[in-house]
Amino acid sequence: MRRLQNYVNGTWVEVESEHAVPVYNPATGEVIAETPLSTHVDVARAVEGAKRAFASWSRVPVVKRARVVFDFLAKLKAERDAIAKMITTEHGKSYLDAQAEVDRGIEGIEHALSAPTLMMGESLAEVSEGLEQTYYRYPLGVVASITPFNFPAMIPLWVMGWAVVTGNALILKPSEQTPMTTLRLVEMFHEAGLPPGVLQAVNGGKEAVDAILSHPEIVAVNFTGSTRTAAYVYETAARHHKRVQAFAGAKNHAIVLEDAVLEPTIDGILRAAFHNGGQRCMATSVVVAVGSVADEVVERLAEGARRMKIGHGFEEGVDVTPLIRKEHRDRVRAYVDEAAMSARLVVDGRPAIDEHPEGFYLGPCLLDGVTPEMRVWQEELFGPVLSVVRARDLDEAIAIANRSRYANGAILYTQSGKAAQVFRDRIDAGMVGINVNVPLPVAFFPFGGHKDSFYGVTGENGKELVQFFTRRKVVSTRWF
Repeated sequence: MRRLQNYVNGTWVEVESEHAVPVYNPATGEVIAETPLSTHVDVARAVEGAKRAFASWSRVPVVKRARVVFDFLAKLKAERDAIAKMITTEHGKSYLDAQAEVDRGIEGIEHALSAPTLMMGESLAEVSEGLEQTYYRYPLGVVASITPFNFPAMIPLWVMGWAVVTGNALILKPSEQTPMTTLRLVEMFHEAGLPPGVLQAVNGGKEAVDAILSHPEIVAVNFTGSTRTAAYVYETAARHHKRVQAFAGAKNHAIVLEDAVLEPTIDGILRAAFHNGGQRCMATSVVVAVGSVADEVVERLAEGARRMKIGHGFEEGVDVTPLIRKEHRDRVRAYVDEAAMSARLVVDGRPAIDEHPEGFYLGPCLLDGVTPEMRVWQEELFGPVLSVVRARDLDEAIAIANRSRYANGAILYTQSGKAAQVFRDRIDAGMVGINVNVPLPVAFFPFGGHKDSFYGVTGENGKELVQFFTRRKVVSTRWF
C-alpha cells in the first residue's frame, strides 16, 4: 500500500508517526493509498523550513515572484487532464466536473499574475505642508491553509497562488481524505522553479491542525470545511492571535417564482443539487416554490431526478457520483430516513446503495412539504438530497431562506426585474444568483458567505486575498 509523504523543504519526507488513515476510491471502495497523520514535530519541521525560505523569498521583487507563478501556470495547463483524473480517482466526482474544477483553479492562478498591480500602494504628496504619506503592502510571513476534501485542486490553487506571489511562505494541510491531488500540485510548483520551503505540504488530521493553530510562528490561517470545524479553527487561531478566515457550511436556497422559465430552471436546479453528489458548499439544497407553480416544479424535478444516471466518475454521461466515504453516505441516508417520516419522499435514492454495493453511492432524493422545523432543512447534509418548501409569495420565500443559520449562496428564478432587485437587496447571502444555477464568483471577485457560512473578514480570491496575505504600512515623510 502506498504511504504518502509530506513535502518539506523541496523534497518528500516520511512522517514521524506510524498512524495513518486510508484514502479510498469512492466509486469502488478500494483503498488506494494511506495518509500519514503528522504530529506537532512534523509541523514544526515545516515551519522552520518556511521561516528560512520567507527570509529570502519575501525580498524577491513581486514581478519575479509572478514569473515563477507564470511558469507554474504553464505546467498546470499542460497537466490539466492528468490532475482531473487524479481528482476523479480519489474524490469520485465526474471527470467533466474534475476538469471544470481544475479550470477554476487555473483562473485563480492566472489572476494571481496581477499581483504587481494589486499589491501597489498609494501616495499623496502634500497631506500637510511639506509632509507626504505613502501606503505599502508587505507579506505576512509563515502562513497556513487547511483545505477540504471536495475540491482538492481548486481551493488549494486559489490559496497557494496568492499566498506565494504576495511573498509569504505557505504550509498546506490537505484533506486526509483526498490528499494526492494537492500533494502533486505542491510538487509541480517546485518543478516550476519555486525555492524550497516557500510552499510545503503536511498531511494529517486533528493533531496537525492543532499544531498549525497553536504554532507561534504561523501568523495567518486560511480554512475551508464544515461549520463545526470552521468555528473551532476560527476561535482557536484567534485565541493564538492569528489572522484567520474560515469558510464554512451552507444551505443554499433557490426561489422559483411563477414567471420563471421552467425548462432551464429545472435543469439548472437538478445539476446544482445532484452533481458532485451534492458535496459542494454552492450546491442547491432547498427549493422554495412560490404560489401556483409549486406542483409543476415538484413534478418536473421528480421527472428529471429519476432520469439522472448514477455511476462511476469516468462513465460517460454520469450525473450522480458516489459520496466520499461510506460513513458519510450512511449519515446522509439517516437524514433522508428521518425526513421521510414528516415530508413526502417523492424520489427515493436509497435503493442505489444496494444497486451499487461496490462504492459509496446514494441516488437523488427529492422531498416535498419540508418545513424549517425539520432537521433536513436546518442542517447541511452535503449529499444528493433536495428539499422543496412552499411559499405564498416572494416576501415569504425570502423570509424562509433568511431564517437559515447559513448565508452562503442563494438563487432566484424569475423574469421580473423588480423581483430580482427586491431579492438582491433583501436576501442574506454572500453570493447571489439571478437565473444563475451556481453563483460562484469568478477569480477576480471574492468568494464567501455570511452568518455561519463564514468566520472572518476578507473573502477568498482576488483583492481580498491580497489583503488577507499582506500587512499594511503607512510611511510619513518630511525632508528638511
